[in-house]
Amino acid sequence: MPSRLTTNLFGISLTTPILAASGTFGYGVEFKALADLAALGGIVVKGLSREPMDGNPPPRLFETPAGMINSIGLQNIGVRAFVREKLPELRKCGTAIFANVFGYAVEDYVEVARVLEDAEGLAGYELNVSCPNTKHGGMFFSSDPALLAEVIGAVRTVARRPLIVKLSPNVARIDAIARAAEDAGADAVSLVNTFVGLAIDPRTRKSQLGAGFGGVSGPGIKPIALRMVYEAAQAVKIPVIGLGGISTGIDAAEFLIAGASAVEIGTANFWDPQAPIRIAQELNHFLDEQNIPNASDLVGTFKLK
Repeated sequence: MPSRLTTNLFGISLTTPILAASGTFGYGVEFKALADLAALGGIVVKGLSREPMDGNPPPRLFETPAGMINSIGLQNIGVRAFVREKLPELRKCGTAIFANVFGYAVEDYVEVARVLEDAEGLAGYELNVSCPNTKHGGMFFSSDPALLAEVIGAVRTVARRPLIVKLSPNVARIDAIARAAEDAGADAVSLVNTFVGLAIDPRTRKSQLGAGFGGVSGPGIKPIALRMVYEAAQAVKIPVIGLGGISTGIDAAEFLIAGASAVEIGTANFWDPQAPIRIAQELNHFLDEQNIPNASDLVGTFKLK
């Protein structure tokens, strides 16, 4: 990839600002026959829990007019199996690897991070805080600044690597949540995670998904995601990583202009496994067309007024 795409993210040099988002690129190794993994800026592997999880009952995916709704249920092989079976191969792929971490209690997050800390080959972690804290009556970590600070602070005690906190859009004020993450010790925030949605089968009067509700993603959420990335970038000094409906290089440029230092590609990977590489190439073409020396020159250049 051209050097103008090289991005520095909390001290880590990425070949491009385009990463593959968690939950859309498997553990990364599954895609090595479909895409040149070394051409990606990075891969965020699917969410890892302290024990294996089966996920939600099918159906798990439903296509919408401008994206999709998923209800995978964070199915994964567990952090120890990931370290044993997937990470050795990932170390050879030539790009930055970030482990997505989740749990239903603070100690879950801490234990996953502790296991990963003893492993080699990771650039950092991304905390998925869009989970209900079962010890606090199901209140979501992502919607309460105090709960968010508690889980970040606890993980920070065991995590030496950079810590990205993935924020949910299902909140009243994203700026307050982003500031809480920064104050608690996050090295960056990524947003947006999926919006809670529902698809109904009018003939059966039931949900199109086995678990009822699901997460809405894809091009349809892009305008809202752009707004929230801008608001978060205005609220914090740490890097913001943008995601939400990015499917072209122009989309990526818009997120950088809104204040993102890098972006993650999610839903587009489902129909184009090479989407992150293609989008990086399209972003480079845009920079060339606009006579912009480096992708970083776009970051935060949006003027609302």
